[in-house]
Amino acid sequence: MPVAILEGTSLSKRFGALRVLRSVSLSVAAGEILGVVGPNGAGKTTLFGVLAGALRPTEGRVLLNGDDVTAANAARRCRLGIARTHQVPRPFLGMSVFENVLAAAAFGGGLAGQAAQEGAAEALHRSGLVDCANRPAASLGLLDRKRLELARALATRPRVLLLDEIGGGLTEAELDVLVGLVRDLKQDGMTIVWIEHILHALLRAIDRLVCMAEGGVIAEGEPRAVMADETVMRAYLGGVA
Repeated sequence: MPVAILEGTSLSKRFGALRVLRSVSLSVAAGEILGVVGPNGAGKTTLFGVLAGALRPTEGRVLLNGDDVTAANAARRCRLGIARTHQVPRPFLGMSVFENVLAAAAFGGGLAGQAAQEGAAEALHRSGLVDCANRPAASLGLLDRKRLELARALATRPRVLLLDEIGGGLTEAELDVLVGLVRDLKQDGMTIVWIEHILHALLRAIDRLVCMAEGGVIAEGEPRAVMADETVMRAYLGGVA
């Protein structure tokens, strides 16, 4: 079995009486792309919050390279190597594209001086944003804002990259660009967990798939086999064969 770089074991999360995660366990191996799907309200983004450190689990543990990081906050986990994007890009609109990525390299990645500038430049190159480096972030269209969200995450030098519905709102041509970027990251050895509703884009990139519903994992395995599972079709596709 491949060695897991990121593991969540028996993760549960309650907000008062509302139980959003129900004993979720998953793992992702180094260099793997793990897809996560499920209907709205399945707990996917809450799971990312728990993995990234923005939320503390009510129960369970998060392990990074075998080390328990459950008590570490989001800033500490970012320095340890867990980076994430958000469904809605959150650039600093008053700053340039390069300044946005430089801030991520400095404050998220802990780099300084020339190392921070080089890290930012590399992240822009990997995200296809070099030509936009000096543009105001506020001037970017949706695809380039998604790329900037990705570049900022990459500038922190992650071991594991959590992508939260990064394909949402893009055209088919823009999705092709995005899938190409994700595949390139895999070729570079990046470990990725990707939540996405646009299945045909997700299935072109991932190695393995997890389906969630009502806060729990209902299926896991080879992507097309998971999507053909009757339980998954009932929960996620409304029972359509």
